[in-house]
Order: sequence, then C-alpha cells, then structure tokens
Amino acid sequence: MKINKTVMIIIVAIVAVFLAIIVGINSVAGTAIAYAEKVTEAESNIKIAEKRRADLYPTLADAIKSYDEHEAETLLNVVNARKAQNGSLTDENINEINGMIELVIEKYPDLKSQDLYEEFMKESSITENNIRDVRTAYNSAVSRYNTYTLNPLRKFFLSLTGYERIDFQKLSYDVSENAPTNLFD
Repeated sequence: MKINKTVMIIIVAIVAVFLAIIVGINSVAGTAIAYAEKVTEAESNIKIAEKRRADLYPTLADAIKSYDEHEAETLLNVVNARKAQNGSLTDENINEINGMIELVIEKYPDLKSQDLYEEFMKESSITENNIRDVRTAYNSAVSRYNTYTLNPLRKFFLSLTGYERIDFQKLSYDVSENAPTNLFD
C-alpha cells in the first residue's frame, strides 16, 4: 500500500507540473494577445484624434473667415452711416454730440473674430497635444509588446502555442503631408 500511495503522489505531482506548464504557456500567449490589442487600440485612438483634427480645423477656419467677412462689412456700414450722419448735422447738433462723446465711450458692434481666433488656437493646442499623447501611447504599447514577445523564453513558449508574432513598428514623427496649411487663405 505504501508504494501505491507514493506512486499516486508522484503521478499527481507530474500532472500538476504538466498542468502548470500548460497554464503558464497559455498565459504567455494570452498576455501577448492582450499587448497586441493595446497596440491596436492605441492605433485606433490615433486615427480618432487625427479625424478630429481633419474635421475641426477646416470648420473653425470657415467660421472665422465668415465672421471676419461679417465684421468687416458691419464696420464698413457703421463708418459709412456715421459719415452720412455727419454730413447732415447742424453746428448745434455737432456741439451736443461732441459733448456726449466726451462723456460716453462710443460703442461699436460686439465683434467676435478675436474670440474665434482665440478659440481656434485653444482647440488647435488641445488637438495637437491629444495627437501627441495618443502617438506616445502607441509607441509605448509597441515597446511593451515587442519587449514581451521578443524575450527568448517567451518567444519559445509562444511558438509552442502557434502564436504568430505581429511586427508592430513605432511611429516616426516626420511632418505629415496631410497637415492643415493655409487655413485662412
């Protein structure tokens, strides 16, 4: 009976070690898959941020151009109206108006182009910082994936599971040919 108990303990130990090895190998493959998914997610985030830029910049630039045209036309109308009004005034009215101008700051139409330019610069900064951040996150995800899957022991275990390593490359930061230019022309 003692031999059977010892044999059973050895068999259970061998099965436990074998199961631990299988679980460990599958864990390596699972982690590699998780890292690959992080890279894919980071790549998607870059596309989303770049799409935001592509949608936002022309829209803001068009709004600013329209407002600039409107304000230029409004100011021209105000100036022309004042010129026409000044031509029909009597000396008595001119003295009264001059006194009023000294007491009250003349109000022009509420002009918004400056606010729109500031908003454009703020949104540009936010967008470009976001693009930088998601590109940095992508490169970090690629580094983690490459470091994990290129480790010789993990590489061996991955080959046992049939896992095919994906060749993710880090992004270079060359100037994009699609970057917005001359938005206000």
